Formats: sequence, C-alpha cells, structure tokens
Amino acid sequence: RDSHRDMMNTMKALKNAIVCLLLLPRFLLAAVVFWLLDFSCIRKRVFLRMKEQGGDATDPPLCISDSNRLFSVESLKAVWHGHKLDFLKAAHLGRGAPNTEVVHLEDQRCSRILDYAKDKRPLILNFGSCVVQQNADIADSLVVYIEEAHPSDGWMSTDAPYQIPKHRRLEDRLNAAQLMHLEVPGCLVVVDSMENSSNAAYGAFFDRLYILQEGKVVYQGGRGPEGYRISELRDWLDQYRKGMEKSNNLVINM
Repeated sequence: RDSHRDMMNTMKALKNAIVCLLLLPRFLLAAVVFWLLDFSCIRKRVFLRMKEQGGDATDPPLCISDSNRLFSVESLKAVWHGHKLDFLKAAHLGRGAPNTEVVHLEDQRCSRILDYAKDKRPLILNFGSCVVQQNADIADSLVVYIEEAHPSDGWMSTDAPYQIPKHRRLEDRLNAAQLMHLEVPGCLVVVDSMENSSNAAYGAFFDRLYILQEGKVVYQGGRGPEGYRISELRDWLDQYRKGMEKSNNLVINM
C-alpha cells in the first residue's frame, strides 16, 4: 500500500513538472508583456492602436486605467493560475460537457450544470460576466459566477465597480454574486462551488463563454478577457437559427 501511494505521488509530481515546463514559455511571454505595459507611454500606444483597429461593438473593450499596475507578484500568480486551468480543463469542443456542481443564487440549492439544459436547446454558459441574454427564443443562458479575478486582497483593479476580497466561504461568493446580479437582474445566476469545480473543468478564469447542446460542448470561446467574444457567440447562434429555419422549410416543403 505504501509503495502504491509513493508511486501515485511520484506520478503526480511528474505530471506537475511536465505541466510547468509546457506552460512556462507562454507564462514568460505574458510576464514580459505585462512589464512593458506598465510603461504608460507603451500602454497608451497599444490601447490607442487597438481602438483604431476597432472591433465588434458587442464585445467588451479591454480597458485598463493608468493606475492599475499589471506586473506584480499577484498579477503573475493570477496569470499562471489561468494558464494552468486552461491547460488542464476537461471541457473540449465536440466532447461531453462536464456536469459540475453549482449553487443556485436565489434559493442556494445545489444543482449541476446540465440540470439547466432543456431538451435539444443550446445552453449558453457565461462564466464571470453578466450580459444581456441573446436569442432567448432558441437558446437558454446561465451565468456561472466563479472566483474573483481581481480581489481587493489580491490582484486588485481600480476599474472594478466593487472591491470584493477573495471568497473564503460559500456565503462570501453568494453575496458577491448578488451584487453582480443587481446590475443585470434578468440573468439566471449560479455560483461555483468552493472547490472551484466548474472553473477548473471549463478553464473559465478570468472569464469565458461556452455553448452546450445535448450534453456536448458545441462552442468554446477563448480565455478572457481578450478571448471573451460575444460577437463569436452571436455568430454561432445566428448560424444555428439559419439551420433551424432551413430544416423547418424542408419539413414544410415535404
């Protein structure tokens, strides 16, 4: 029994070492970018160029005020955490959707992600941000509130509307989610468990968008904030709507 435990510990350590080696290049690149963006002249030039290039109006803009420092121990810890969750996530396009446990905000009952899927209707999973529900006639939406990306006792952001510390217990997470829900009361909101099972399974940190259908991942957005593209989600739903209309027309013609 001891030898089996030692072998499992060795395998776990080896896996962690391999993950660290694979993640190190992208982490170092992110660290260099953060260090450069802490020079105000570079930051202003980069964001001015991004603004000139434009983008879809539905996508939230990357907005970082001059008072926010990017290169710090806390910021690098958060970036490493996000990269690691993304690398080890269980959710992948075309595969089964992880049915992780969540807590309903209104009555605090425990449920699972797929409990909110209805028949063959797509289910939009929105991790971290609450946006206006799109295409409600063909899809359902669920906001999954996860751990704070910029807690007041961690990588703090002066741009955040609220200063929320790290969640120490489920009550803290529920209270923080309630603040977010007050901003857009029409959203159906659940919170991740304190084991962060949904965040880990979907690689959702900082924020992310998914669409599930019939128990599978049919759309997987990029890691936020830069990969959080509401326009991509809208395009997928538009294509899905066209497919439904085409199918209905075929049935009528027959």
